[in-house]
Amino acid sequence: MSVYSMTGYASGRISPRKAVDAQAALPGFVIDLRSVNSRFLDLTLRLPDELRAHEPALRQLLTHGLKRGKVELRAALEGRSGGMVGDPPIAVLQQLASLQDKVRAWLPEAAALSVADVQRLTAGTGDGASEVPAETLLTLARRVLDDFTAARAREGARLAELLHARIAELRTLATRAEPLVPHAVQAQKQRFIARWNEALADAGSTVPTAAAQERALSEAAAFAIRIDVAEELGRLRAHLDEIESVLEKGGEAGKRLDFLIQELHREANTLGSKSAALELSRISVDMKVLIEQMREQVQNIE
Repeated sequence: MSVYSMTGYASGRISPRKAVDAQAALPGFVIDLRSVNSRFLDLTLRLPDELRAHEPALRQLLTHGLKRGKVELRAALEGRSGGMVGDPPIAVLQQLASLQDKVRAWLPEAAALSVADVQRLTAGTGDGASEVPAETLLTLARRVLDDFTAARAREGARLAELLHARIAELRTLATRAEPLVPHAVQAQKQRFIARWNEALADAGSTVPTAAAQERALSEAAAFAIRIDVAEELGRLRAHLDEIESVLEKGGEAGKRLDFLIQELHREANTLGSKSAALELSRISVDMKVLIEQMREQVQNIE
C-alpha cells in the first residue's frame, strides 16, 4: 500500500452541451480539488447555488476516500453567459411582483426591480440544479478524486524516499558511534579513578588504601553505567526498523510516524546528554539535525 502525502491538487472539467434532439442542454462545470496538511480531515466545499443540492453526496465521496488533510473542493459552472442565463420560475416572478407592489404601496418612490435584480434574487430558484444530473457531477468528482489520490501517492512516494535516505544516514551515524562507546566509558572510568585518588591524597585520608581503591572502582563502575549509551543506540535502531516497516506497510502512516520521530529525538537527546566524548556529542547533533528533517517530512504524510 502506498504512503500518501496530504498535499495534492487535481482538476476536471465537463464542457457545456447544447440541446440536440432528445438530449437536453447541459451547462459545463469544472471541479478543483486541493489540500494541505492538517491533523484531521477538514473538508471545505465551495459550490454555486445550482450545485448546492449535491453537496451531501460530494461530501460523502470525499470522506470515504480521504482520511487526513485540509481539503477544499471548488466547483464552478461554465457556459452561463449570453443565452445560458437561467429562466426563473413563474411562481417566483409572481411572488417578486407582489412583494414589489406592497413595498411601493408604502414607499412610492422606491425604484422598480431591474432585470439584473430579478436575476440576482432568483438565482438558484429555477431548474438549474436539475440541469446538472447528480450522476454526471459525481462521475466527474470521482475522476478528479482518483487523479487527486494519485497525485498524493506520487508526493507520498517522494516523501518516503527522503525518509529512507535519512534513515540510512542515521544508521551510518549509529555505526560510527557504536565502537566509540566502550572506549569513552573506559577513558571516563580511568579519569574518575585518577581524580578520586588525587582527592584522597589531597585530603590526607586515613582510609585504608584497599578500601579506598574498592570504593573508587565501585563509583567508577556506577559512573560508567550512567554514561554508557549502547542502550540508546539499540533503541534508536529499533525505532528506525519500525519506521521502515510503517513506510513499507503504507496507508494511514502519518500519526504513527510522528510518534516514532518523537522517540528518535528522545534517544538522540539522551545520547548527547550522556556523551562522554566530543565525537559522540557531534554525532548526537548530526542525528538531531536529520531527525528534525524527518519530522518536517512526516508532517505532510496522511
